[in-house]
Amino acid sequence: MGKTKQFSLVGMIHLVAALSAFAGEAASQRTTQPVQQADLFVGGKGGYHTYRIPALIVTSKGALLAFCEGRKTSRNDDGDIDLMLRRSTDGGKTWSDQTVVYEEGGTATITIGNPCPIVDEATGAIWLPFCRNNRAVLISQSTDDGLTWSKPVDITKEVKPAGWDWYATGPGVGIQLRVGPHKGRLIIPCDHGENFDGKPFKSSHVFYSDDHGKTWKLGGSLGPHTNECQVVETRDGSLLLNMRNHFGRDGMAEKGGKRALATSHDGGVTWSDVRFDEALIEPVCQASLIRYRDADAPGKPILLFSNPADRKQRINATVRSSEDDGQTWPAARSLHAGPSCYSSLAALPDGSIGCLYERGEKQFSEKITFARFTLEWLTAANATSNSGS
Repeated sequence: MGKTKQFSLVGMIHLVAALSAFAGEAASQRTTQPVQQADLFVGGKGGYHTYRIPALIVTSKGALLAFCEGRKTSRNDDGDIDLMLRRSTDGGKTWSDQTVVYEEGGTATITIGNPCPIVDEATGAIWLPFCRNNRAVLISQSTDDGLTWSKPVDITKEVKPAGWDWYATGPGVGIQLRVGPHKGRLIIPCDHGENFDGKPFKSSHVFYSDDHGKTWKLGGSLGPHTNECQVVETRDGSLLLNMRNHFGRDGMAEKGGKRALATSHDGGVTWSDVRFDEALIEPVCQASLIRYRDADAPGKPILLFSNPADRKQRINATVRSSEDDGQTWPAARSLHAGPSCYSSLAALPDGSIGCLYERGEKQFSEKITFARFTLEWLTAANATSNSGS
């Protein structure tokens, strides 16, 4: 009897040791698992010269929707441009063929672009704001998980004051507020062209809906020298707006080369003065910013950020993470060291991270790639690796 107990105890010790070793090996594999990358939109294929301006979102049912602009005849920002979509129902492992969400092409040269989708978690509806010729603001809706889309509604008069000319929704994604007096509010980050002291400048702003997309209202606008932006809700319910920075281009070199920031405590109706993040360097370009919730620690306040991490060139597509609402960014990993540009991040249903971004070997507009990786890979020992492809 004594020997049996002794054997059982020894066996249990070995079992626990084996399980611990297995768990350690599994954790190590998760941490070092290489980035999986797939080219979703490749220039010259599918009837389009170039694909640009990615936007990635996860529906309430867990489908991934990858949007972009399909530019028919050139890589230029204007011309015959259509709004494109590919859809995945297995976390980005496989994708549908590309489809046209909306276009006004034919013989006309109508520019349809700047997708900025948002999911209403209360209704499951997916709203898709976009622009026509960067002057009019339209919005479409899907109630079947992105399979079909409603005829767009023109909301320009609701969200664009007289005197503004250029207008761009996003590009990237919108958010829905989770806490506070404005819980449920849908917010779309944008930028526009406006005259300040008689001179034309770009400026960031938002618009929002408090009735699940039935009506939309203009929110607060930032001053000159800001541009394309993304917004997140921080742990205290305030909003953080992260903006493309034109101060350097507009003659204030000491303020250039880094992301511009502003904060709102009233759901985006008003914004603080602009400040700058020295850690988030940029070459004057769009960027992505999302809040990520770790599946193993619900509510953990992790922010993710991606952009071309260089002060002068659109190169080195890099993803960063923050656990203090963007005050510091201790972990960074490069997805592609070469030419890269716009990007869009998403927290995937299985807890991994997706990044839809522009990249190429000679030019950043050669293709749009979907990268999939784990939080462990991104944050391992506060990673600062420049490799990942």
